[in-house]
Amino acid sequence: MMKKIYLDHSATTPLDKRVFEAMLPYLTEEFGNPSSLHGYGRSAKVALENARDKIAQMLNSKSNEIVFTAGGSEADNLAILGAAYSPQARGKHFITNRAEHHAVIHSFASLEKNGFEVTYVSCDQYGMVHPDDIAKAIRRDTALVSIMHANNEVGTINPIQEIGEIVRKNGALFHVDAVQAFGKIPIDVNQMNIDLLSMSAHKLYGPKGVGGLFVRSGVKLQPQILGGSQERGQRAGTENIAGVTGFGKAADLCRMEMTDESARLHSMQANLGKAICESISGTQLNGHPDLRLPGHLNVSFDGLMGDEILMMLDLKGIAVSTGSACTSGAVTISHVLKAMGFDDSRSRGAVRMTLGRSSEENDLPYIVDSIENCIEKMRSA
Repeated sequence: MMKKIYLDHSATTPLDKRVFEAMLPYLTEEFGNPSSLHGYGRSAKVALENARDKIAQMLNSKSNEIVFTAGGSEADNLAILGAAYSPQARGKHFITNRAEHHAVIHSFASLEKNGFEVTYVSCDQYGMVHPDDIAKAIRRDTALVSIMHANNEVGTINPIQEIGEIVRKNGALFHVDAVQAFGKIPIDVNQMNIDLLSMSAHKLYGPKGVGGLFVRSGVKLQPQILGGSQERGQRAGTENIAGVTGFGKAADLCRMEMTDESARLHSMQANLGKAICESISGTQLNGHPDLRLPGHLNVSFDGLMGDEILMMLDLKGIAVSTGSACTSGAVTISHVLKAMGFDDSRSRGAVRMTLGRSSEENDLPYIVDSIENCIEKMRSA
């Protein structure tokens, strides 16, 4: 039987069995609507607020500052579009970075089509945004600055606290897409001067289809989904009680296990990167060498196509990912690697390997041997 190794934890994570067990009652007998006043509804409401408490504890925020959504992309949309169209908005100028997730990039593109102005600050060769560039770009009419906590493709962690201080000093709102960072590294929204922060459950061993947005008290957003008055009027629709219960449980587990798991994944990531670079010529590590998410590795293989490497490794039971998208035979270069200034060759040859709870140190030799074998075959061909 072929060995199966999952190295794509930044795309999604398997549902933790402990999370599933916490969700199960709310998929069966505990089916009440939290807006109902009877016992069934009150029971669901208790579960909803318990989950909210657990998410808030991870962020050092108030429970009533957590708004549940259907995922990270919706949270990004609500933060950006909600701030833009809010009567509270102090201007029509926004700041972001071209290496952001498409949920952020496309939200700003929509605003530009509707008369808003967006400044795109650059990132360096590691994918990091520098606070000085934010300071130079911010204006009196800047309504919001949106910078991701950690890049989803290369894992680089941005200096969020320093950027937050600049944004706060200048009176704008600060949104952070923390979909990749939440549950993996510590986050304190008060210390970091964050006003809006996006999260997603399925990135931290929770269920798909549920996420959240931290909205600082006093910040008023224009709702993007209209109907009822759920989620403090910020997001209409009956809450997914099983989903948010799973999200809360997953966050609680990450809070308790983060220190040990982070150290384990950092060690494995360093060992894997070193072994690949030493055994395979023509390799380059992408992203910051030190300030990166635990377990996150992005490597370019000179002269090769990441998509082809992905498919060959898949035949060996190893799941990785690539930032390129292949459509009708045409390869689109990753917008993140483009923003980092890489040429097309380096960008096309990039492969992302992200470790997680299922990753084991004794799998590393098989992974390295498999990659080396694939690269030798492709280069000889």
